[in-house]
Amino acid sequence: MNASAKNVPHPLRMNSSGFTLIELMVTIAVLAIIVGIAAPSISTQLANQRVKSTAAMLENALKETKVESVIRRQALEFSFDDSTHSMVTKTKGVSPDEVASYSYSSKSIIKAGKSSITFNPSKRADAVVYNICDKNSSVTMQVIVTAVANISTAAGGTC
Repeated sequence: MNASAKNVPHPLRMNSSGFTLIELMVTIAVLAIIVGIAAPSISTQLANQRVKSTAAMLENALKETKVESVIRRQALEFSFDDSTHSMVTKTKGVSPDEVASYSYSSKSIIKAGKSSITFNPSKRADAVVYNICDKNSSVTMQVIVTAVANISTAAGGTC
């Protein structure tokens, strides 16, 4: 390549190197259009992922509370507070001790008929359906707790 560049006269060699301002502006404009098209899709995907993450965290916290209740042989109360975006497991009784606490994304919303449920060592619990959604997404997940303390996750529900 150097041999062929040496054969070109000096004024032409200086004018033909690099990009013009117009070429750079067109490239930046095309990139801006592509980013503008992709941005809404990416934010929707992030919101959907937050819903799935919060549902998985809630399901795991409920399962841990159920197992801990059996191990400790005492009733445990699981509760959530959507204003502080936290979930807490406590022993049930006169002086409740905190067993575990969890926090979830401030953009996630959890709705349920009850804000707290009790898991008994006999593997029984209050039946509750939790609906999880996000402020920026239309996707909703459900975490279902049955009276026999079966815990499952399903798509659907309303917030």
